[in-house]
Amino acid sequence: MLEVARIPVLNDNYVWLMHDGASGETVVVDPSVAEPVLAAAAERGWPISQIWNTHWHPDHTGGNAEIKAATGCMITGPGAEAAKIPTLDRLVGEGDYVAIGAHAAKVMAVPAHTAGHIAYHLADDEIIFVGDTLFAMGCGRLFEGTAAQMFSNMARFAALPDDTAVYCAHEYTQSNGRFALVAEPDNDAIRQRMSDVDAARAAGKATVPTSIGLERATNVFMRAGDAETLASLRAAKDAF
Repeated sequence: MLEVARIPVLNDNYVWLMHDGASGETVVVDPSVAEPVLAAAAERGWPISQIWNTHWHPDHTGGNAEIKAATGCMITGPGAEAAKIPTLDRLVGEGDYVAIGAHAAKVMAVPAHTAGHIAYHLADDEIIFVGDTLFAMGCGRLFEGTAAQMFSNMARFAALPDDTAVYCAHEYTQSNGRFALVAEPDNDAIRQRMSDVDAARAAGKATVPTSIGLERATNVFMRAGDAETLASLRAAKDAF
């Protein structure tokens, strides 16, 4: 059984700590900074053995070097972005596998937010780490890719089992949901979810992880029927 802990850092980032009690291994996913991650791991008695990066942006890799210096951990990340992540030890891409103890994660290439963005899918554990590709009720901006690529990503995610827990890297749900209410004003599932989200945020609570089933019902980008519709939605959200 894997344990996943959420570490809030910076303004709205989440770093994830995943621990396997059987092997004693701990993976850090997308460490923006080092100090709170090292502190959280030490507090739990979880020795950090690996870092998994989803893409090169500094708010996902900024803690790599310091955590590696403190722990000697191995850093895995997208081979397509190796030039932008000099701390990487292992380069991976579509179809490769990484593991924490006996738990295997398949690497999915999900370009669009960045050209080499990847996700880590632990199918047997119903867990996926999606970085900045999929958000609760949203998707990442198209900084280095196309709407067609993002549409393909959304379709791949939507095909996963409903109960798959989705660990994204930012607390964007409230703002995404406000846009979703405008984009799909007749969607009762979005209205109900936003009621829950607003209550959670008012109480200072996080709204992620989410689930594939919940996103399929309430994420307008996952629900887009084609790439052109997604492109239109993304442009509208960028200006929202």
